[in-house]
Amino acid sequence: MDPQVVLDLYGQGFYLIVVIVSAVMVPSLVVSIFQAATQINEQTLSFLPRLIVTIFAIMHLGPWLLTTLTDFFNQLFIDIPMLIS
Repeated sequence: MDPQVVLDLYGQGFYLIVVIVSAVMVPSLVVSIFQAATQINEQTLSFLPRLIVTIFAIMHLGPWLLTTLTDFFNQLFIDIPMLIS
């Protein structure tokens, strides 16, 4: 197996991880920025909205995230014979 192929697979996997984590964490970051701008410093008032937004993002993006991961791994397993030779 050529080292360039390994680096390409690593790059694709790392990019996929960044996209998935960003899709879940960006909405929580927006809530945190809003709370910082409005100076909400109460512990429960800062934690609960971020938790709700994160759960909401996972619920709505879950099918897309699962499909994206499944497509990547299916393509990886299909390409194994080509990658070995």
